Amino acid sequence: MVGYGAQFLCNFIGFLYPAYASIKAIESPQKDDDTKWLTYWVTYSVFSLLEFFADLFLFWVPFYWLLKCIFLVWCFAPIERNGSVTLYYRFIRPFILRHQDKIDKVVDQTKDAIHEVFGLAKEGVSQAKDMAKDLANEETMRRMADQAKMD
Repeated sequence: MVGYGAQFLCNFIGFLYPAYASIKAIESPQKDDDTKWLTYWVTYSVFSLLEFFADLFLFWVPFYWLLKCIFLVWCFAPIERNGSVTLYYRFIRPFILRHQDKIDKVVDQTKDAIHEVFGLAKEGVSQAKDMAKDLANEETMRRMADQAKMD
């Protein structure tokens, strides 16, 4: 958990088992295990986002990867009030519920912008195809004219 492979090992532990357990939860008929693993992934995502912005400072924390690994194991530990449940209900859920309208507005604006970009891209591709067909037709007509002159 220290040294060259620490980051890989930590992320491997924090991702591999939870991913496998999530697949098993999806395939099981119970809903509780789905909720448990969705809570883990939400917590993991929030932590990853915070980690990205704090990376400059985390670099200086001794044994960071060991501490992160312990944190992730606590988050997916098979106990009722594991880390992901505790963090979700204490911090993440209240924050999201308090700002849900603003978040929804940003998500809707982003969707609209993406649809607009894809619409423009689709239109551009369609125009490019039409231009390519026109060029191909012009080339065919030119070859036919050249062939007629030779005959």
